[in-house]
Amino acid sequence: MLESLSDRLQGVFGGLKSKGRLTPDDIDAAMREVRMALLEADVNYKVVKTFVAKTKERCMGADVLESLTPAQNVVKIVLDELTELLGGTSSRMVLTSRIPNVIMLVGLQGSGKTTAAAKLAYLLKSKGHSPLLVACDTYRPAAADQLETLGSEIGVKVFRGDGAHPVNIAQEGVRFAIDNLRDVVIVDTAGRLQVDEAMMAEAADIKAAVEPDQIFMVVDAMTGQEIVNVASAFAERVDFDGAIVSKMDGDARGGGALSLMQVTGKPIKFISAGEKPDSLEEFHPDRMAKRILGMGDVVGIIEQAQQVADQQQVEDAERMLREGFTMDDYLSQLQQIRKMGGLKKMIGMLPGGERMLQQAGGQMGDEQIVRIESIIRSMSKEERLKPKKINGQRRKRIAAGSGRSVQEVNQVLKQWGEMNKMMGKMRQMSQNVGGGGKRHGKGKNRNNSKAQVRQLQAMMRQAQMGGMGGAPQGGNRAARRHRY
Repeated sequence: MLESLSDRLQGVFGGLKSKGRLTPDDIDAAMREVRMALLEADVNYKVVKTFVAKTKERCMGADVLESLTPAQNVVKIVLDELTELLGGTSSRMVLTSRIPNVIMLVGLQGSGKTTAAAKLAYLLKSKGHSPLLVACDTYRPAAADQLETLGSEIGVKVFRGDGAHPVNIAQEGVRFAIDNLRDVVIVDTAGRLQVDEAMMAEAADIKAAVEPDQIFMVVDAMTGQEIVNVASAFAERVDFDGAIVSKMDGDARGGGALSLMQVTGKPIKFISAGEKPDSLEEFHPDRMAKRILGMGDVVGIIEQAQQVADQQQVEDAERMLREGFTMDDYLSQLQQIRKMGGLKKMIGMLPGGERMLQQAGGQMGDEQIVRIESIIRSMSKEERLKPKKINGQRRKRIAAGSGRSVQEVNQVLKQWGEMNKMMGKMRQMSQNVGGGGKRHGKGKNRNNSKAQVRQLQAMMRQAQMGGMGGAPQGGNRAARRHRY
């Protein structure tokens, strides 16, 4: 995600950090590099000009040039300005009290609009809502079939209205939602290969007919600066509320998406960086800015850990803090990583994670989890509970049973050892926080304990992910290099 821009900017700031004190000439040179990096990433020229001017003015201040850590101050300023460029604060989707809420999606053909509709339905369903998808694209061949296929995969009903006019389909879809107690309606409208009057008129008619609570425009990150022109045209005719940027995983530049907020005034609501239904995520400008600068998104990891953690998992974590970390616990954590979107996604959210993935040559994926799972499942019950008992003979047996090498078995045992050491440190932390490790009673203290345990789980997963893929040391060094 924005790998080219991230690499260029990290290279610029790495050069500044090696200089110690900075001169105005150093700042000038760095800002020229930043300007070129943004332009090469396809960020709008006017946006780049304004961004560089504001950033340079702040960096030339005495508080930076005379500071003992000027490079860190420059990075902080760039982070602040980049966050502002992306929208400043998060603009979350908020459903109104109206039942059903109507959400209308617009965009060009090929932007990923139909897929985005299904992903949005999946997200709403995971939050306890009962969404309905309405197929209003009657022009693209098999568009309704595609939406119905996606809906069946995620367990969401699709209203088709075959043969009817798109406006009538939208109206009937809303009535169907009312009759069948659906609290959210997602209207997937037709797109065109380019902006034309017929498409705009139809979008305006659907808007007038169903009076949507929110309108989201779906834009393709790989479109480049054309995103801005298309978004401006839609903003003029249908006045959308925010954007969903699709295919973020397929564009190393993606500058058009960075320009969207500044040029149109419309916030980015969601980004999609994958094909799976759970790949749609809320857009947070500050977190995206940190990921671009190689600082990771640790908060996002913690939030996802909290989403997948149930009561049993919390109790298991508390047990691990009291009694220690077993191979069964290791296996459970691997399964949780899968629920959180997979290993590659999680590593990408760590500080220095994007570079770690590049260094690994794309080899750090879910296949690594499968490899470790096969080794753990080849262990006996006793060996899983007490891994320290696994001697050379047992390692050979486990390797043969899993179809892996002894070296791979040794690597898994080493990773477990590192995790066990971290669990010991976490145990000390929990004792300091929780009053000597005593179990909390019911009420507020118990809830606080659960929150602490979830955070510890997230920390554990970070360490776990840093040790996968056969390159834990290099990955950790990369993380340390990019922790500003």
